[in-house]
Amino acid sequence: MDSSTIYDQVREHYSAASKTTSAKYSETVAKSFGYSDADLSSIPDGANLGLSCGNPLAITSLQPGETVIDLGSGAGFDVFLAASRIGPSGRAIGIDMNDDMLARASSILSQRSDLSSSTVSFVKGNITAVPLPDSTADIIISNCVINLVPHAEKHLVFQEMHRLLKPGGRVAVSDILAKKPLPQKLRQDIAMYVGCIAGAAEVKEYENWFAEAGFTDVVIADTNSDLNVYLETNEDGTMKGDCCAPPGTTKPSGCCAPASTPAAAASEDKTDLNEYVGSFKIYAVKQ
Repeated sequence: MDSSTIYDQVREHYSAASKTTSAKYSETVAKSFGYSDADLSSIPDGANLGLSCGNPLAITSLQPGETVIDLGSGAGFDVFLAASRIGPSGRAIGIDMNDDMLARASSILSQRSDLSSSTVSFVKGNITAVPLPDSTADIIISNCVINLVPHAEKHLVFQEMHRLLKPGGRVAVSDILAKKPLPQKLRQDIAMYVGCIAGAAEVKEYENWFAEAGFTDVVIADTNSDLNVYLETNEDGTMKGDCCAPPGTTKPSGCCAPASTPAAAASEDKTDLNEYVGSFKIYAVKQ
């Protein structure tokens, strides 16, 4: 797939996601990836769209007054959560290329009298070329987004993270990575791509991109979270049951997730997502 096709399909998919996600579904997904009740109660309604594959804020300690950039911020879930930790003297900046996501995030922000534009802001931009100055951030986070960047451009994201961070700044990312080389048929499936599966890089590729960009102290670890939560969760937050049965057995019908979810495409053939990919927590430091 060429890059322009990927970007067009990603925009279309996440524009739909910005308008259709169930609050109960989103809450169940977020909790499965490590967000607490306290986290979820501290953010504005409508900011959590159930698109997480981890909790990047859990792997770095935000301090009052720090500046955090969220690459692929969507409706602002992690941005608003970060803002509650860095306080009024800090800055939380969301970067997203999708107009509908930015509109939703900005609308939510406009309804919060306790948050100023000097503390929280949303900026349109591609995460391979972020429209912000060098050495802007103390921390860069991202949640299930880098996998959506075309493979030939992924290295640019790591270069941008290094450029945007102050010396000593850190990266805290949650992303879906491949556990083994993905079959070509899967790699070429655009539905699986916008569902955060087909574009997953391997751990060794992440390690190389971090090293080439100049990062040190890189840690990449599988969280062993069950990615089938996307498929097994109903819109009301209840579970469908054993959606992905063991190989060689018949999987139950009706195993499908809302169209806006990251892995909804896998529901058509009842794919066990954990066989091919995993949710990884990723940490690195700029010296």
